[in-house]
Amino acid sequence: MISFSLTEEQEALKAMAREFAEKEMKPKAAKYDEGHEFPEDVMKKAFEVGFLACKIPEKYGGGGLSDIDTVIVSEELAAGCAGMYTTMMVNALAYTPIILFGTDEQKKKFLTPHAKKMSFAAFCLTEREAGSDAGALKTTAKKVGSEYVINGSKCFISNAGIASLYVVFANSNPNKGMRGLSAFIVPRETPGLTIGKVEDKMGQRASNTAEVIFEDVKVPEENLLGKEGIGFIIAMKTLDKTRAPVGAAGVGVARAALQYAIEYAKTRIQFGKPIALFQHIGFQIAQMAMEINAARHLVWHAAWLLDQGKPCGKESAMAKTYGSDVAMRITTECLQILGGYGYMKDYPMEKLMRDAKLLQIYEGTNEIQRMVISREVIGPIK
Repeated sequence: MISFSLTEEQEALKAMAREFAEKEMKPKAAKYDEGHEFPEDVMKKAFEVGFLACKIPEKYGGGGLSDIDTVIVSEELAAGCAGMYTTMMVNALAYTPIILFGTDEQKKKFLTPHAKKMSFAAFCLTEREAGSDAGALKTTAKKVGSEYVINGSKCFISNAGIASLYVVFANSNPNKGMRGLSAFIVPRETPGLTIGKVEDKMGQRASNTAEVIFEDVKVPEENLLGKEGIGFIIAMKTLDKTRAPVGAAGVGVARAALQYAIEYAKTRIQFGKPIALFQHIGFQIAQMAMEINAARHLVWHAAWLLDQGKPCGKESAMAKTYGSDVAMRITTECLQILGGYGYMKDYPMEKLMRDAKLLQIYEGTNEIQRMVISREVIGPIK
């Protein structure tokens, strides 16, 4: 039976996340958008209410949120501030490979501490010459005795400068291309791991993004996730799980922009009446409301498939792509409704528009998502 109703627990979770976004994130969003300091005060409160460890299974001390729960929370938090949302949910991104492929011992060792103390983690896949083409990774992991020695660098890594734990993808057999990729758990204190350039970004400036450098970084073989050569599979399975929340973030950003534009349109008087009464503005608002609802339904469907353990590569890609495209389109149109005011930093609209753009880029560009979708839709060609 199809149902679009939330349980009492989910309604309470949604209300809690919305209240947190309204009271803790929105009032400080402009300050931290300046990008000069990390929102540690907000993150401390986010940890206290469980958002930083929300995806860690209850067995290891975390919130153990389902995928539906996660997209509900993601929409609300992103509506408060997409940059702060990214800081929180990148933790989930980095924990997911360990949750999916880690041994019980690895989960106890690396996840439990993050559930007990405010901590951050990073997912280290992207390189300067290997973004969408993950099989072109140059970072290597050479087996030497009972250790792996990692050399290389990663770029555009969210949480890199604040993380205490990294999940690193490296080539342990360069002759095999993507079939030579492996994944490793690397603690921050490991000798040879350093943080390089901290990026000065267009949007989502409340989140930390930096380069991670590996110079003869030695990790024990017990820090290998799964087995050698399945790193690409680990990365793809992880992203299948985390793309729906990115789509949900797009819904949150778009919803926040539309709410603000509606409030403005009801009070902005031109030619003797509120501009909300002009047919063009009214139709524009109606169209945006439809697109936001459509995006949310795509996101919820993908998350439901994940919770049911069903294949969802195509649906997750659709949710991420449509949700982030809607965010970009709607923030642009809502800024236009505000006119010159929307372009000024005195109003939140220009920040929402800048924040929306990154959603189309990270965790797999929307161009890559369309490749995933088209291949599944078209199927084999004889």
